[in-house]
Amino acid sequence: MTRSTSRTAASKGVPFSSNPVLATKLPAWRSRVVLFLIFAAFLTLAGRALWLQGMSTEFLQKQGASRYARTLELPATRGKITDRNGQVLASSVPVRAVWAIPEDVLESPPEKLQALAKLLDMPERELRRKLDSDRTFVYLKRQVELDTVDKILKLGIAGIDTRKEYKRYYPEGEVMAHIVGFTNVEDKGQEGMELAYQKNLVGVTGSRRVIKDRLGRIVEDIESVREPHDGKDLALSIDSKIQYIAFSALKEAVEVNKAKAGGIVVMDAKTGEVLALANLPTYNPNNRSVLTGAQLRNRVITDTFEPGSTMKPFSVALGLETNRVTPNTMIQTAPGKMTIGTATIGDAHASGLLSVSQVIEKSSNIGTAKIALQMEPHEMWDLFTSVGFGQQPKINFPGAVAGRVRPYKSWRPIEQATMSYGHGISVSLLQMVHAYTVFARDGDLIPITFQRTTDQPIGERIFSAKTARQMRGMLEMAAGPTGSAPRAQVPGYRVAGKTGTAYKIEKGQYVKKYVSSFVGFAPVSDPRIIIAVMIDEPGAGKHYGGQVAAPVFATVTANALRSMNVAPDSSVTNIIIPAGSEQENM
Repeated sequence: MTRSTSRTAASKGVPFSSNPVLATKLPAWRSRVVLFLIFAAFLTLAGRALWLQGMSTEFLQKQGASRYARTLELPATRGKITDRNGQVLASSVPVRAVWAIPEDVLESPPEKLQALAKLLDMPERELRRKLDSDRTFVYLKRQVELDTVDKILKLGIAGIDTRKEYKRYYPEGEVMAHIVGFTNVEDKGQEGMELAYQKNLVGVTGSRRVIKDRLGRIVEDIESVREPHDGKDLALSIDSKIQYIAFSALKEAVEVNKAKAGGIVVMDAKTGEVLALANLPTYNPNNRSVLTGAQLRNRVITDTFEPGSTMKPFSVALGLETNRVTPNTMIQTAPGKMTIGTATIGDAHASGLLSVSQVIEKSSNIGTAKIALQMEPHEMWDLFTSVGFGQQPKINFPGAVAGRVRPYKSWRPIEQATMSYGHGISVSLLQMVHAYTVFARDGDLIPITFQRTTDQPIGERIFSAKTARQMRGMLEMAAGPTGSAPRAQVPGYRVAGKTGTAYKIEKGQYVKKYVSSFVGFAPVSDPRIIIAVMIDEPGAGKHYGGQVAAPVFATVTANALRSMNVAPDSSVTNIIIPAGSEQENM
């Protein structure tokens, strides 16, 4: 019945929408409200789009760049350090820094994290501690060898990546440690020449802009911002052969004499170039996992000590220069003691009447003091400061000290006397080898340098050539069979020099601990090298400079002169060492 009625209605032309069943009872305003709300929503979205695209473009680009764009640093290769003959003493080898996106790495299987920790040579708990971070980037380890990096990347751990960097390598190890120094993990110089010439060696890093995905992979190279510029190479004055000779001789002396420490420096008398410098204790700059202050100390440059009798030649030379004495002037040193004010000084062995030459040969305190007391205090002070004592060395080397020479206006006679033979004054070993230039040359003092040079140095006149020649003769006697340092003799070469033995000062008081030294040059006919040796606290029963320091000088001199192809200037090959001759006055 119903179906028939519907057909009838349709056949009579009744519209489908007019069907009573479909008739709506909602008010007309409601549809208009809905339409308005939809229109308003579209307007809001369009306005927001216009704001973002038109007004906030720069902000959005920065936000996007902060998530995907990266500026990669392109490290510059640090300049090489070489010796005077081009042998490499320090170079940069490529390594990688291993870094991670913590949240991605922590999703890796435990066995892969265990393998990663093993390759990084760290406990797994330490690795997880580094990864337990809110940061989006952490370094896991710096300066990782390339073969290890390959093994790490083969693990296929998501979020692990590497960055190119360089690691410093020192082929000569502990032999050159105190000269070359070392750099830190950021490739910045920390000691020695690495620190002194940091600006020249380091170069200028470059950079480029890239786009990375969330896993840290580069997907687009945008632009090169700045090209890297490698650092400049540095050629030192050091001769590797002479350095090894000096280091080996010093090491043997420190071990044989059971000493606390030691130092040696070899200088070219013609150019002022430092050919060798060594200290003990030392360290290996390639493995600095355990370092102590004693190992790092460059004693030749940073430590001062009372030089003792090695100062006597300067006091005597001043007497010669001012015509107060001649080499043959006789000085009465008997009875071996001398009272100045309320203090008494003396010689360990009374010698009686000595010529000025014999005062140096026998190392007489009394003879030296009597010559010095003929001077005005300011004359001695002027001499000491003119050769560099009490003055900071003019070298580009970190830690160089000035030593101590008190103002002459406060000197008492006893102080003037004791300073003439090296007590009450402090110097470094570098200052001492430099000052002896005036005797090895014709009385002029030339600059000292650690860089190789081909320029002829310009010296400052300190003594006349006549005084310098006279002192060379006296110092040759002091290093001869009848002097205080017969063990300084070298077969085939004439040598000259002076021993020094002094008590150490601790907490302002002299203690029975010794610093033994020797400073000399060779060959006397035409000096080529000047060598200063210091042995700190020898403890094997011998403590005189002639016993423990002079033999080091002899060994280094013999081998260094042959290495330099310096022709012998003496036919004497039979070295005579009289019993007890190494003892000297302190």
